[in-house]
Amino acid sequence: MSLARNTAVIGGLTLISRLLGFVRDLLLAAALGAGPIADAFYAALRFPNLFRRLFAEGAFSQAFVPVYSKTLAEQGEKAADTLASEALAVLVLATTLITAIAILCMPWINLVLFAGYRDNPEIFNLATVLTQITMPYLIAISAATLFAGALNARGRFFAAAAAPSLLNICLVAALWFYRDDPQIAAYAAAVAVSVSGVLQALWVALGARRSGVKTRPAAPALTPNVVRLLTLAAPAAIAGGALQINVMISQILASLEEGAISLLNFADRLYQLPLGLIGVAVGVAMLPRLSRLVAAGDQDGARGAMDEAVNLSMAFTLPAAAAMLAAPTFLLDGLFSRGAFTEEDARNCALALFHYGWGVPAFVLAKIYAPGFFAREDTKAPMRFALISMALNIVLGAIFFFALRASGVAGFPGLAIATSVAAWANVILMIGALSRAGNYAPSARATSRLIRIALVSAVLGAAMYLCQLNRDAVVALFGNKEIAVAVMILGGGTAYFIVLFLVGAVSITEVRAAFRRERGPAGEGGGLPPGLDG
Repeated sequence: MSLARNTAVIGGLTLISRLLGFVRDLLLAAALGAGPIADAFYAALRFPNLFRRLFAEGAFSQAFVPVYSKTLAEQGEKAADTLASEALAVLVLATTLITAIAILCMPWINLVLFAGYRDNPEIFNLATVLTQITMPYLIAISAATLFAGALNARGRFFAAAAAPSLLNICLVAALWFYRDDPQIAAYAAAVAVSVSGVLQALWVALGARRSGVKTRPAAPALTPNVVRLLTLAAPAAIAGGALQINVMISQILASLEEGAISLLNFADRLYQLPLGLIGVAVGVAMLPRLSRLVAAGDQDGARGAMDEAVNLSMAFTLPAAAAMLAAPTFLLDGLFSRGAFTEEDARNCALALFHYGWGVPAFVLAKIYAPGFFAREDTKAPMRFALISMALNIVLGAIFFFALRASGVAGFPGLAIATSVAAWANVILMIGALSRAGNYAPSARATSRLIRIALVSAVLGAAMYLCQLNRDAVVALFGNKEIAVAVMILGGGTAYFIVLFLVGAVSITEVRAAFRRERGPAGEGGGLPPGLDG
């Protein structure tokens, strides 16, 4: 399949999951609000998320997909099945040990991770128990990711891309029945997370079995296959660990301000939309494609694929970033302000969303450029860049957080600023390394299109800024804030793409060509999109 076609399928399925996730977030906001109970629940998701991103779509996936694809192509299905079986045994053992240790030690771990609530035993204990309930999700979702990687290499991606919807369905069901009691709702949601992990693993495993993947029970052992995977995964694990350390430190600092964890989380939900729908979809679709082109020695084709991915992703990402910069309060108030989530919460949350907004293109581009390294089995360069980004994020986050608090205002927007600065630093380092190696040099045509996309996005942002300035009049025109936000998003998006065609940034012929099925071997499918935050 073509990159655009794969991205559309993966992105379409991810969109369904995100829409269900939006319903989930509405229920979470209404049931938990943006106070201590919400802080406890979101803190409970952060710890399993840390390891999920390492063992699931992080280091393991980045190492497994190219190796499995190469084994399948060169040695056949039997060798590939042996690789998958051996990797699954080690993966399940490692995640089970981590889960067991985390459950036993969580009361002490949270003394660091949830430090701001040490003097509030009720909320501190709630966060601890909720984390213990959600930790088993790690084992199940890691197994699901292995099967998703095998499907990816075989050009099958429906089951993997559809799986995250099960998480949101489980959470929506749990929250709906217990929405009138915040504490019970938090417990129900935590149980739903772990149940959904088991359902996702079963769903993707069945999909893999139907596609010809035949894993067998195997004793965990450091076989040559496993050693090769670990050698490739180790630098990526360090890189992923660096990024998650950023998340942990941000959470520790945010816990010093009541409600800050949940406010950052709701802002995160919006900026994750373009990242999940576009960045992850394009990156996942591109990795096996680039791996094939690199293996064939087609450097021009690889560079062309990168150009296509950058333009495709930015065509959707830049207008989303413009909306977050131009009308963050309008968006958040229209989407979330109901029940326990107040208009004041929306205004505070907008302070973080604005600063995440100008980092959104960098978050997405990191997903696009990373396959340029992984396709060449280079996981060390991204590791170095992630460590530099981590150090920058930690230092700037602490400086901005305490500087803002010292000036008498909330400190949590400083964490969003640091995250975006660090993301851009990471992307700049990636571009520099790819360019120096001769693996990336954007063509004049691609650059021209990117400039036009940016200009049209700026015009869209200006129009949305006018809407925010005249928010009361716009809401009065459409009768309520929800309809006003929907019209602003749909109307602005439609006008944006019409203008994009008019200025020649995209043509109908090119869209048809982009979605035409490519000839070539299998292996251009999709993977498992983000779990707890997807």
